[in-house]
Amino acid sequence: MKKWLIAAAVAASFGAHADEGMWQPYQLPSMAAELKAKGLEIDAKSISKLTEFPMNAVVSLGGCSASFVSPKGLVVTNHHCAYGSIAYNSTAENNRLKDGFLAKKYSEELPASPGSRIYVTEKVTNVTDQVKAGLDGVTGDAFYKGIENHRKELVAECEKEDGYRCSVYSFHGGLEYYLIKQMQIRDVRLVYNPAGSIGKYGGDIDNWMWPRHTGDFSFYRAYVGKNGKPADYSKDNVPYEPKSFLKVSAKGVKEGDFVMVAGYPGRTNRYRTSVEVENQFEWTYPHSKALREDIINIIKKAAPEGSDDRIKYESTLAGLANYAKNYGSMIEFYAKSPLLADRKAREAKLTAWIAQDSARQAKYGAALTNLDRLVTQAQQHKERNLILGYLGYSRMLSTATRLYRLAHEKQLPDMQRESGYQNRDMTRFTQGLQRIDRSYAPKVEKAIVFDLLQRYAKLPKSERLDAFDQFFGLENGLNKAKLKQRLDSMYADTTLANSKTRLGWMKKSVADFKASDDPFIQYAVAMYDTNMKREQESKQRAGDFMKARPLYMEAIIAYNRSQGKPVYADANSSLRVTVGHVQGYYPQDGLYAVPFTTLEGIEHKDTGKEPFDAPKKQLELIKQQKYGEYYMPEIGSVPVNFLSTLDTTGGNSGSPTLNGKAELVGLLFDGVYESIIGDWGYDPQTNRSIQVDSRYMLWVMKYLDGADNLLEEMDIVK
Repeated sequence: MKKWLIAAAVAASFGAHADEGMWQPYQLPSMAAELKAKGLEIDAKSISKLTEFPMNAVVSLGGCSASFVSPKGLVVTNHHCAYGSIAYNSTAENNRLKDGFLAKKYSEELPASPGSRIYVTEKVTNVTDQVKAGLDGVTGDAFYKGIENHRKELVAECEKEDGYRCSVYSFHGGLEYYLIKQMQIRDVRLVYNPAGSIGKYGGDIDNWMWPRHTGDFSFYRAYVGKNGKPADYSKDNVPYEPKSFLKVSAKGVKEGDFVMVAGYPGRTNRYRTSVEVENQFEWTYPHSKALREDIINIIKKAAPEGSDDRIKYESTLAGLANYAKNYGSMIEFYAKSPLLADRKAREAKLTAWIAQDSARQAKYGAALTNLDRLVTQAQQHKERNLILGYLGYSRMLSTATRLYRLAHEKQLPDMQRESGYQNRDMTRFTQGLQRIDRSYAPKVEKAIVFDLLQRYAKLPKSERLDAFDQFFGLENGLNKAKLKQRLDSMYADTTLANSKTRLGWMKKSVADFKASDDPFIQYAVAMYDTNMKREQESKQRAGDFMKARPLYMEAIIAYNRSQGKPVYADANSSLRVTVGHVQGYYPQDGLYAVPFTTLEGIEHKDTGKEPFDAPKKQLELIKQQKYGEYYMPEIGSVPVNFLSTLDTTGGNSGSPTLNGKAELVGLLFDGVYESIIGDWGYDPQTNRSIQVDSRYMLWVMKYLDGADNLLEEMDIVK
């Protein structure tokens, strides 16, 4: 499939499906006329130029999105995106998660959690031909390794320039590959976060719900060396001066206004087959939801509210709860929706279209059948894989495993090492080990592992792993008392809980690991051969998928083009742009959700108890109708959150929501309950994104937290 074919399909179909689609920046010039008609006031070509305004003001945090909002490297993102850094800087005695934090000057800003990064995308290059070169007749594991080797070569060449992080991203299931070059800012500092009763108002109860009244925003600052280049943390570093930054609108938007978002959406699955849809919704989501909820309960029982252990696990709890509710919504709306039937109907139409032409039949005839066969094979050990996957919540098991793998990989030349274990990865590797100090409590982890091992022990013998059974004494079935004793001994005797010891293992040899009496190191050694065998099998499947899915996607794209339907790649954490309008929706028959919430809504929800425990000062300001210059006449108050038709997903959190002039009018932080299934299919009637309004952000900063220094630093447009 040629790039021009996808671009042509965009141009032909955009007008009819304008609010659907997470577009790659290079696609936007072909939409210029439609974008202008919708309300875009800047040149559409400028959005495709990553080194110019506004795109060079939009950044990634590696899991969330953000943007520069001052000439001194001030970055705004969601409160929940900065949550890990806030928790890292919190203790039971100084709980910044609960009380908030504001640095009034540079010297008071706090280092973000180890490994925090700000990525500024500067260049995107189509490298499909280079990645696939010489691999036409290759399959399976050899194809996987061939692709990976070409990727590593491209990345190594790109990263010769110091201060950059490069990655090769797959689009359309491997149909296309793009090399993305990002400046990597390594000194990131926490500047300001409102109290948890603002930033997380409504908590898990309101998560994914409307009406919403959450002040989900926080600020970082990017620092670099005195030469202006990325550098590790140092007190001598200076604030980064971005090439451009976003102006913040105090005027905001009103119902019907054009908005757009530039950000880094995580993953969508709109081109998955019906077999994949059925397995995901009828098995994976239900089992994952139940497992997450059980782990939440285990953590809460083991770590009482307000304890230092609870603070260490607050970020983990937030992530578990977020996706447990997400999965619940997925399951609920799948049961009501025609998603599976629609996917089967699409495949039937695709098959019929292919059959109408002998050339299409020769090229695409077996594409769907081959892909479904691989999908079915990949699901064979799904229950075991789910349990072992959630064992990743064990810092000790996963750390020991990764350290021993590193010892093996260090025996190879750098370019032959597995991704994640190359020299370029060692700073991240080190900082990941450092973060454990503020996210690990042995009592809590031991309870999680004990529960998961009991689940594992109930699997059929054919599904269990011999080495795993032998290490934990499960060969003859489960003996809870002995298993508990085994775990008690492991957590009591390990030295990996000590940061200095953990870091020291990065320099150890394979022989050192084999000679160790640390129980978790012994686990890593005992499981190594089994893990490598499973990884080899996984790479074989991955290689087969990397051959099969691109052919299926090529057929889908060609078919969609023939039908005048939009062609955009599934989200893959790369920079995308979406466009839409401020608009409410009908969540159910007879009920209309208006597009704005107000300060008064905070007061109406307030119970004085978490998560509806607004600060007393805030409630008093609301009673006084202290609106200031952020008053919106159409709603008679200050807007708190608003709805839009923007097509977004996880990873878009923290994305700047922009008006037609590319001024920041809000931060995207969530979607409505009815649209969570949008990861699998866009519904214009219910797909709504939720933004915190820029006027509420400014109101909180000025009247509640006295963040005058930051207000003066930003360019606020009235």
